[in-house]
Amino acid sequence: MADVLSQSEIDALLSALSSGELQPDELPKEEEKQKVKVYDFTSPQKFAKEHIRTLELIHDNYSRIMSNYLTAQLRDNVKVKIETVEQITYEEFIHSVPNPTILTIFRMPPLKGSILYETNPQFIYQAIDILLGGNGAGKYKPREITDIDKNIIMKINQGLIDNLKLAWGEVINVEPEIESLETNPALNQTLAPHEPVALITFSVDVGNSHTYINICIPYLSIEKILDKLVVQYWYQENDEEIVKESRVELRKRLDVVEVPVIAKLGQTEITVEDFLRLSIGDVITLNSKCSDPVPVYIYDNLHYLAAPGILGKNMGIKILDKIDKDVGKYE
Repeated sequence: MADVLSQSEIDALLSALSSGELQPDELPKEEEKQKVKVYDFTSPQKFAKEHIRTLELIHDNYSRIMSNYLTAQLRDNVKVKIETVEQITYEEFIHSVPNPTILTIFRMPPLKGSILYETNPQFIYQAIDILLGGNGAGKYKPREITDIDKNIIMKINQGLIDNLKLAWGEVINVEPEIESLETNPALNQTLAPHEPVALITFSVDVGNSHTYINICIPYLSIEKILDKLVVQYWYQENDEEIVKESRVELRKRLDVVEVPVIAKLGQTEITVEDFLRLSIGDVITLNSKCSDPVPVYIYDNLHYLAAPGILGKNMGIKILDKIDKDVGKYE
């Protein structure tokens, strides 16, 4: 904090200014500090903050889908949490990946190009151990990944990658399809070294083990849909065409829903002895008259009053009145 001048010092300073003994330019000034932000022209920042934020929201939902899927596959409690979403170069990503590892290369139309799905070796060995009857609690030393290991982990990764369709559904409809699988990341040359990519890192906890899964999305893959990677795009309410299409689609989905409807003509109580003596032609007296309206129930809730009748060769009912239960409940 700067020193506070006393009244006598303030008077002396004003007197010196008025007499010309001290010029205003001679007053001490605080040094101006400029903040300089380093920018690397070899690695341009093509992803805006809102794009990174949207990718984080999409894959935060995906982490919960992954957790449920892996818990069902491994029959053990698996916790998946998104850790970071950042822009780096493809070269930085490849150098950060261990060798050997499982690097699944897949496409996700209508996104362009190839996307990389890297599964940490520690998770691979633990998942294989559990699926082959182990408890997954041991420590695993780095070893060569065999063809059997690849086939086992491919089935798990197939499900993980297919679930991306659910996570991306709010933004765009995608159709993931696996292209190939590599164990040596250095041999994968799908992108230029300085190509910007979005790296999404997930932490995976299985028992006492803590590992990671990475998704590498090139900028070229999502360049054409950047306008959709904005949170405001999800909540557009003024676009009447979108609202109209949504209502039509919702109506189509509701039309195929089956609803149980029961028209109750009446009811009565009889003894077990009378029930056992019932035979064809016997008449059971109900507690309602022929002229009484028939209550109509939907999912055991009373909604309408109707009159019984015949429609062609079938029996039917005619709706007479609607029971507004919501209004009656609040009155």
